[in-house]
Amino acid sequence: MNRSLLIVAGEKSGETYGAAVVRQFRELRPGWSVFGVGGSKMAAEGVDIIFPMNELSLVGVFEILTELPRVRKLFNRLIREIEDRRPAAAVLIDSPDFNLRLAKKLNRRGVPVLYYIGPTVWAWRKGRLKTIKKHVRKMCLIFPFEDDFYRKEGVPARFVGHPLLERVRTSLSREEFFAKYELAPDRKLIAVLPGSRRGEIRFHLPVLAEAIKKIQAGIPSQFVLVLAEDLNPAVLNAALPSDFPPVRILKEDAYEAMAAADLVLSACGTANLEAALLGTPFIAFYRVLPLTYWAFIRLVKTSSYSIVNILAGKKIVPELIQRDFTADNVFREAKAILESEDGGEKMKSRFRLIRTSLGSGHASRNVAEELAGLI
Repeated sequence: MNRSLLIVAGEKSGETYGAAVVRQFRELRPGWSVFGVGGSKMAAEGVDIIFPMNELSLVGVFEILTELPRVRKLFNRLIREIEDRRPAAAVLIDSPDFNLRLAKKLNRRGVPVLYYIGPTVWAWRKGRLKTIKKHVRKMCLIFPFEDDFYRKEGVPARFVGHPLLERVRTSLSREEFFAKYELAPDRKLIAVLPGSRRGEIRFHLPVLAEAIKKIQAGIPSQFVLVLAEDLNPAVLNAALPSDFPPVRILKEDAYEAMAAADLVLSACGTANLEAALLGTPFIAFYRVLPLTYWAFIRLVKTSSYSIVNILAGKKIVPELIQRDFTADNVFREAKAILESEDGGEKMKSRFRLIRTSLGSGHASRNVAEELAGLI
């Protein structure tokens, strides 16, 4: 058997999870070589990166169309590497537009596929199930409700737990964080997470700028803007409106900022669940091109957009999506949370229930064991 593995992650969070799987797998099967698509964290674990994952970091159906020729070249390049290296198995992480197409090619070449953090077929684009059934050997699931869904669909799957439980940790207390960044203890702290992709930054920052001004005018408050780990600061600088209010921009201590904050303003995505696991009330938001939203809304099968609300089974955090994402609405929701009598305690209690539902905190080890069994 060729002692080589393929691993493909197209986004920051998936790449972090992929690095942890590689580390755990090497404890079970020393001496294997690993190649694929990822970033600096996977590279640090010894993965031979064929091309960096930010080459695949795209947002929305219509935005992707203009990049198809470039992405197709990358895809074909990866296929050539697969044919040359003949991996014994593949781990595909999230990024279904790319990875499900890749799963077809791998299966036809006799490479068994383990899919970690699968497509949200329970919410939209259920037609992807046909591809999964035909070309994926096993699904590794991170949400408990997915287990029943896949079982009913006859797809081999295992709920491995959520990998965020392994890494959402803080090293500074609230007092230490405030001291480190010279923040005023008598003012509310609001952490702003505009997203990790170029398109998200571009669509969200103008609204957030106006919202911050309104909140500052109405509530004694201070703000930190948290940059995603792999986001080039130049992308943020290029998208910042000239009249963006003064805020402290953080390139580190993201979890410390979220944990110390009284409120988080977060683009829908992984950061929503991170805020919940840290126990901080948040407002979820998202905006894309109108045509992209129109295409998405026709396919979606869930009434909630934030994974936290989906896990809770009802809306426990505000969602401001598309036209509802306005400065006035952000200010109104922020005021309601910050000035509530219980300080968002009802929201926090639901967060604690969600945390207990997400497994024992050994997702990466569980995936590595499934992979070892696969080969």
